[in-house]
Amino acid sequence: MFEELQGANISHTKFLFMGFPETYKYRRLLFLPFFLSYILVVVGNSLLLFVIRNTESLHSPMYILVSALAVVDIIVPTAIVPAMLLAFLFDLNEISLAGCLTQMFITHFFSSVESTILLAMAYDRFAAICKPLHYTEIMNSSMFLKLLLFTLIRSGTIMLALVALAAPLYFCGSNVIHHCYCDHMALVSLACDSIAKNNAMGLVVIICFVGIDISVIFFSYVKILYVVLGAAAGEDRWKAFHTCATHLMVMMCFYFVGSITFLSRNLQIPIPVDVNTFLGVLYIVFPASVNPIIYGVRTKEIRNALLKMFKVNMNRVSIVKVSSIKI
Repeated sequence: MFEELQGANISHTKFLFMGFPETYKYRRLLFLPFFLSYILVVVGNSLLLFVIRNTESLHSPMYILVSALAVVDIIVPTAIVPAMLLAFLFDLNEISLAGCLTQMFITHFFSSVESTILLAMAYDRFAAICKPLHYTEIMNSSMFLKLLLFTLIRSGTIMLALVALAAPLYFCGSNVIHHCYCDHMALVSLACDSIAKNNAMGLVVIICFVGIDISVIFFSYVKILYVVLGAAAGEDRWKAFHTCATHLMVMMCFYFVGSITFLSRNLQIPIPVDVNTFLGVLYIVFPASVNPIIYGVRTKEIRNALLKMFKVNMNRVSIVKVSSIKI
């Protein structure tokens, strides 16, 4: 089924995914770990959203951003993982060019939105710790409106341009995409005509969403650490350092691994297809899996709210059981 068609006047409109060619015969075994990862993503982030929505004390700027992150962490894996699972089990690995471009836009757009949310969360913590007297003035409804406009303009413009440059390309050679989803360079590398503009646009994405965002995030956390370590003592210092380090490690996974997969074809880095595909899925699924723990369970306010809701539900169950026994 995985054939390479040649034709001077033919441009493919349908493509086949081949993300793990070296382990293709074991593809059904890949179903379970990716399925469990996806369930963990959906359940973890949905639970986080439920707790924040139903706890009035968590209706603050920081937790609004955490909620936005949880929504994005559900959307992006949902755009790629269910299709991957169907391909592993039933070999349903064909996609149209229009479907591929749509998936490309959704994946890259919301991944860039996640970068902006992480940037805003770092700024929120910076304002709360370094400028506590002005926090309510900084993190107000006006700021959130500006953030929304900034996100839509930056992510929307750049990702629409990315897809618009890929859409008219001429695909006359192979129609096999060596990935599990429609990654930008995985598709455009199949084109028969020049992809210089596409390569340049890929570099623009890296500069805008990695070069700028990670620099600002890193500066914010360094400033936060400087203030906290100067004011705290003993165990509090270690907690502050551990929290910031954990956040930065997860962000580094998101940015660094994402950059490798995005640039590997641009810079012709010789990475095996199976490894490149795994990294491409990892940078989406791993942060989405651990973010509910990093920004949820490990956060005292959310942990207390979750425990309180659990206790209330357990008390209700006990009351219902006692009432049933009396009847």
